[in-house]
Parts: sequence; structure tokens; C-alpha cells
Amino acid sequence: MDIESSSPELDMDCDAPDESGVFEHFRFVADKGQQLLRVDKFLVMRLEKSSRNRIQQAADAGCILVNGKPVKSSYKVKPLDVVSVVMDRPRYELEIIPEDIPLDIVYEDDELLVVNKPAGLVVHPGHGNYSGTLVNALAWHFKDNPDYDVDDPRMGLVHRIDKDTSGLLVVAKTLDAKTALGKQFFDKTTKREYVAVVWGVPEQSPGTVVGNIGRNPKDRLQMTVFPDGSDGKHAVTHYEVLENLGYVSVVKCRLETGRTHQIRVHMRYLGHPLFNDARYGGDEVLRGERTAKYKQFVDNCFTICPRQALHARTLGFVHPRTGETMFFECDVPSDMVTMISKWRAYMSAKQI
Repeated sequence: MDIESSSPELDMDCDAPDESGVFEHFRFVADKGQQLLRVDKFLVMRLEKSSRNRIQQAADAGCILVNGKPVKSSYKVKPLDVVSVVMDRPRYELEIIPEDIPLDIVYEDDELLVVNKPAGLVVHPGHGNYSGTLVNALAWHFKDNPDYDVDDPRMGLVHRIDKDTSGLLVVAKTLDAKTALGKQFFDKTTKREYVAVVWGVPEQSPGTVVGNIGRNPKDRLQMTVFPDGSDGKHAVTHYEVLENLGYVSVVKCRLETGRTHQIRVHMRYLGHPLFNDARYGGDEVLRGERTAKYKQFVDNCFTICPRQALHARTLGFVHPRTGETMFFECDVPSDMVTMISKWRAYMSAKQI
């Protein structure tokens, strides 16, 4: 039997899962003589400190893959099947050190915590970012909680957003909460809305972008759209223009799926890259005038909002214990607000 422990290469944002948006933690290749065996029994024999019940919960949350596809715990493993255990975060290569990093906690109870992440804060430790992350901050926040193990992948952050994206994230404080919340994200029953500033004004509003998203074969730091469905994973983004500012616009995006860089990639594919998104070409003057004065104005806006203009404003889910529908909203951060105000003033002056 071939056993591998996988730790995929990460990009500079510590945010490079595979095209399905997950990180592979363990991989087992069944022997040629493997007899038919339930996958939960197959894994409990190979994963230390994992009970059959936990493996079944992981399967319910879509974390058990066979040959790249999610399976139920009753799936029968066959010869040469590739059985993977995936998580929504990378493997931690080093011990997580608690760090006293301020957290903007929106809500907390015994099962979960909702935090408003600032732009610039990496979510998970990984290549090049082994400290100063949100996980290090959570380790400090929970340092006196004997029931919370920051190194246990069965609890903690349920999903993630990019380093330079701000906004809401939910953290599971118990194993059961992580499983229940993870299943909601897997089943696409959560509610997630973002506010973004994009170059230009989409002609159709409201509108929907449908297009498989996968790793760009020409640039591993980018994701790209495969409109013919030849590669990548199914992805759907609904959008609506909230404010037309001439050369840029403020849009609301609602995620139906949760692929890596989904909004950034879909808006670029639509022809409207996010403002100041360096990875996807939004850090250049893409609309407007050819004057030095205008270029200076745009550069000033880049300085005010020195990152992709994207904020995870709302988050909704069902509480894993009470069954109550929870809905949270956080204000658009000051860098985006100030930058949008400058665009309003600029376009108003042009119309005088």
C-alpha cells in the first residue's frame, strides 16, 4: 500500500488549494489485491487518532474523496482506488505559536466565532507566512480554552478569504460545529455577499457569471476560467451594480459556489477586473482618460486602497447547535470607502 502525506505548494498569499478549493492532507492508494471495504473502515485503519464516527462526519462534509470525487462513508474501496482526505486549510508545517494579534470579533458563543478579517492578514500559516496569521491570532484568543486545539484540523476556520480581501469568516470551536458548518458550505446553503469595486460598468445588471475555474496552466499563481468546461470546477457568481461611477463601478457579488479567487477571476473574465487587483491586471489604468492628471488621480486611489477592492460584507448560516438562522454584516472598510468617495467627487466635478 502506498501512503502519502500531501502538502501542496502555496502561493505568496498562502492561499493555493487545488481547483476544488481544498487542500489534500492525506492520500492512500489501495493495493492491487484490495478487497471491497467501506471507505470509513479503510481510513480508520490508517489514520491515527481518528474514530470511525469522525471519518463518517468528514465524508458527510465532503472531505473524503476517492479518485478525486467526494464519496459517502458507505463507498466500497476497490483495488488501486486513490483515497484522499481534504481540508479547507493547508497542512501546518510548524507548531502554531499564539500571537497577540487584535481580532475584530463580531459574534461568539460556545460553538463558534465570527470575525471581521482586515485586509493584509493571511488566514493560514504556510510557505513564507509561518507567523502573523489569523490562525496565530486565534491560538492566542483560545489559549485558555482547554477544549480548543489550534492544530486540530477538525475545528477552526470553516472557510477562508484571500490575504488582501477583508470581511467575515466563521470559526468552529468544536468538532461537531466544524462538521455541521463545513457541510453547509459544501452543500452551498450558506449566504455570502461581497462588495467590490471593478473597472468599468457591466452592461447587464443584475447578471450571473457561470464558468469553470481552475489553475491557470500558464501561471500557477493565477486561476482562470475554462468556459468550455474542459478543466476546473463549476463556479457561479451573481452580481449587481450598486453604483455607476463612470470609469469604475461598485458591485455586489453573491457566491453560489466558493472557488479560489472566484470573484476576482469571474469579474476579470467578464471584462471588469477588480480595482487594484495586481494578480489579475486591475492595478493598471483600464478605463478613462489619457491625461497625466487622470493617471495621477488613479495612482492616488491605488495608494488609498493598496489591494484588490473586495470585502466580504455579509455571511449567513444555520447555527450548528440551535438550528437558528444566523446573519451577519460588517461595514465596508475605510480604505474602500475613501477611495469610492474620491471617485464620486471626481466624476461629479467632470459633470459640472
